[in-house]
Amino acid sequence: MKIDLLEEAKALQARTVDLRRRIHMLPELGNELPETKKLVLEAIAGLDLEVRESQQTSGVVATLRGGLPGATILLRGDMDALPMQEETGLDFASKIDGRMHSCGHDAHTSMLATAAHMLCGHRDRLKGDIKFMFQPGEEGYRGAKIMLDEGIIAEGGEPDAVFGMHVDPMRATGIIGGREGNALAAADTYHIKIIGRGSHGARPHDGNDPVPVACHLVTALQTVVTRRVNVWDPVVLTVGVIQAGTASNIIPEFATMSITLRSFSDASRDLAERLITNLAEQTALAHEMRAEVKVVRGYPPTINDGGFVNLVEGAVNNNFGQGAFARDRDPRMGSEDFSYILQRYTGAFVFLGCAPKGVDPAKAHSNHSPYMMIDEEAMAMGAAAHAAVAFEFLNGGTE
Repeated sequence: MKIDLLEEAKALQARTVDLRRRIHMLPELGNELPETKKLVLEAIAGLDLEVRESQQTSGVVATLRGGLPGATILLRGDMDALPMQEETGLDFASKIDGRMHSCGHDAHTSMLATAAHMLCGHRDRLKGDIKFMFQPGEEGYRGAKIMLDEGIIAEGGEPDAVFGMHVDPMRATGIIGGREGNALAAADTYHIKIIGRGSHGARPHDGNDPVPVACHLVTALQTVVTRRVNVWDPVVLTVGVIQAGTASNIIPEFATMSITLRSFSDASRDLAERLITNLAEQTALAHEMRAEVKVVRGYPPTINDGGFVNLVEGAVNNNFGQGAFARDRDPRMGSEDFSYILQRYTGAFVFLGCAPKGVDPAKAHSNHSPYMMIDEEAMAMGAAAHAAVAFEFLNGGTE
């Protein structure tokens, strides 16, 4: 008899929504999330799980031992929020000024906790083990890498496969999307300082003005991206910050720029770093100035295993109907620290449609917006999808 995972998730929906809203009201940042961790531990209390707590973060890995021998799969949900003011007006909006769950990690955590309840109910028939990874520090704090390096993921047995999922308010509820290969990009930050010589604005020839050099560099950077980087292995470069000066009649001593660079491979990433650094230094030198370039390497690209994406597609369509899984044509230029886990283990990272009711997905507020909202009904499908993928990998389905 086939298990109806979606119906099971719907039966637990009140629990899922309640946990999500409690986490949403008390958003925490970074790798230390004491209140969120407390809520997670309360949510899985009473389940027959081997719970391990990270010593370097607020992360938790809870392991379910199946009733039959087999492989091990890891399911991951991230827990941290963003440093921004919430403007949704929801009854359960953030109670902490300047913090908001605008990327849906509150939903990720809640869906994973519900999946743990569902799968524990089927322990006897599971052919293998399941690790539930509740992870802090995704938003720039490398929580996944810290937990990997700490060894907590491997304790009690390494996973044979890994699976992660992210809510997408710009996709229709009821659709899960993914693709093989690149799912998300690497993200690097560049800080450039053009150092000139300050003087009076009325006598620029007495100094050496870094402002026009910085302005020239903005356009030159866009040119080098389009002319020197392979269009089939692209990068996206955005100058997000440019600053100089304190008054209209002063030639500043220096100008600074901050850049985000997105790429899909080590080759284009390394090439871009060489080109950007050389262009900044040589442009400054041509104007008898000096450039200081600091590169902060962020998360690597998130690369899905093609065979595991096929498995996810089969699990989703078999449990929720044909067409419930959509193949994404293009990768996204966002980044994810689940990429570190996929560097070590076979698996995939996909996106759960959750556009708010009555809103055209194309016009919905995206992740990282102060107005970002989700259709909470989609969380039942998210929890069920975690369980479906686990069953598909361990048992070959839910029959």
